[in-house]
Amino acid sequence: MTRILFVCLGNICRSPMAEYVMKQMVNDAGLAQAVTVASAATSREEEGNDVYPPARRTLLAHGVPCPPRTATPLTRQDYAAWDRIIGMEARNLADMRRIFGGDPEGKLQLLLHYAGEERGIADPWYTGDFEATYADVCAGCAGLLETLKQK
Repeated sequence: MTRILFVCLGNICRSPMAEYVMKQMVNDAGLAQAVTVASAATSREEEGNDVYPPARRTLLAHGVPCPPRTATPLTRQDYAAWDRIIGMEARNLADMRRIFGGDPEGKLQLLLHYAGEERGIADPWYTGDFEATYADVCAGCAGLLETLKQK
């Protein structure tokens, strides 16, 4: 079983978008029994809140199910619980290293790394461009899925 945790600042836009896109890709690939996916936040700002409505609308417009969920803060214990912990931008990686006390096992990575890019995914909370975020999330998740299939 491969356990993947997607992480962003508030866990209401980018990381839940990645969680739901990846879950759909994993299911479509017939890997649902081999891969577990979830998401979390590096802050407590949105703790308990559901997916931000424009993010939910974007997912649903693309046929990606988006059931209700609540934003969950990342904890130090998450490092041991997950195999891959994937941030949306450099700030997320820095915050994850602070929360975890480092990355001794090399579990942390940017999502777009799997799409061959070493850049972050812009936060649509600030840009308002949920379609651009969706496209980046899909590119990263598709690359990550290919990595998992090669194992």
